[in-house]
Amino acid sequence: MTLNPLLNLDVVELRDRLASGAVRAVEYAEACLERIAALEPEIQAWAYLDGDYVLAQARALDARRQSGMPIGPLHGLPVGLKDVIDTARMPTENGTPLDKGRVPTEDAVLVEKLRAAGAIIMGKTVSTEMAFMCPSKTRNPHDTSHTPGGSSAGSAAAVAAAMVPLAVGTQTGGSVIRPASFCGVVGLKPTFGAISRTGVLAQSPSLDTIGVFARSVEGAAMIAEILFGHDARDRATTLQPTPRLQEAAKSTPLVTPTLAFVRPPQFDSVADDDTVMAFRELTSVLGEQCFEAPLPKAFDDAADLRAKINFAEMAKCYYSYEKRGRDQLSPQMTEALDAGNKVTARDYLAALDWRDLYNVALDEVFQRCDVIITPAAPGPAPGSLDTTGNAIFNGLWTLCGTPAITLPLLWAENGLPMGVQLVGRRGDDARLLRTARWLVEFVTNSENEGASS
Repeated sequence: MTLNPLLNLDVVELRDRLASGAVRAVEYAEACLERIAALEPEIQAWAYLDGDYVLAQARALDARRQSGMPIGPLHGLPVGLKDVIDTARMPTENGTPLDKGRVPTEDAVLVEKLRAAGAIIMGKTVSTEMAFMCPSKTRNPHDTSHTPGGSSAGSAAAVAAAMVPLAVGTQTGGSVIRPASFCGVVGLKPTFGAISRTGVLAQSPSLDTIGVFARSVEGAAMIAEILFGHDARDRATTLQPTPRLQEAAKSTPLVTPTLAFVRPPQFDSVADDDTVMAFRELTSVLGEQCFEAPLPKAFDDAADLRAKINFAEMAKCYYSYEKRGRDQLSPQMTEALDAGNKVTARDYLAALDWRDLYNVALDEVFQRCDVIITPAAPGPAPGSLDTTGNAIFNGLWTLCGTPAITLPLLWAENGLPMGVQLVGRRGDDARLLRTARWLVEFVTNSENEGASS
């Protein structure tokens, strides 16, 4: 299928054209709907889509702009929403038959912000069962025999397939960073508590984080800045000024950034040859701008600690689902719930204490670098639809609450994308985005110089 030129526009340029009227919201929405109609039978990224409603939103936005009324910073941009995010009068079924036909009466706080910013709510993207690990129906756009990852599979695949320019997902383990890596798009998991989760399915409140997908760092920064902010109903959020993420993503660092290469726990046992070789080459090209920083041995327990927190809180949050229909839950889900019910209060509270201890150790690394650079996944998307892949390289950063971003900079020998994960200090999302954009340009320039020589 020939790609409509509008769908190939950088999202920042697209936003500017929509704002000026050079491109009408209806025109762009129609292009997205045509793309979805052509690819959805193969990719299966959508849990709910109403084309008439999409066009009604677009016509209303065009009329608003033509009338001279103020328009929002995301005017006319379609956004896909993971189907664990409540949308008023639109199904939100949380990837489980137990919520079949569920239609919320109110929008989640983040959806309210998107509407206020002039975004078009395109529809609901596929989630795995209640944002956990049972594979969904979604396929990887690069090779439909490979997994797109989980649990924000639909959001990542929809952006990768140019069905929408932007999408929103959630991460409790690695559900933004990993599918972004497998599908070859930018995935941003901000600092824990940066974006309100009110109206979003709660799996593990100590870990659940809203994240975004785009095809560029600037696009991710654009939508994330709209979503950042305090919400009195979400105690994880704090009252503080919203960082200027778009400005940071467009700016040039005053000093060339320094990156610390970190081999995450289990790197030597699970990283495949493609990943090892690609990072060896990347760190070599970075030269003096990159140094290796080993993590203390205590970090080896991070995966088990995160799982204790996740499973214990999930057993509490999903108690009503288990009581209503345990027989309709997947084996992966029931095993996790059983594990959560066995976690003692002592072990749960002790696991929570480790987050701050880990961040103290990470602060020593961040005193010597701008960001950490590390793989987003052990390798490219596995060639199976019976798995969502391994989140071992993501869970540590979710546990610590640090911001992380996937950049689609590497390719495996089989032609599938592999993400480079950058991790920033807690609360320093702006620096992370500025360094991410710098790295994209650095790698692009290095590749161009190599090709010319």
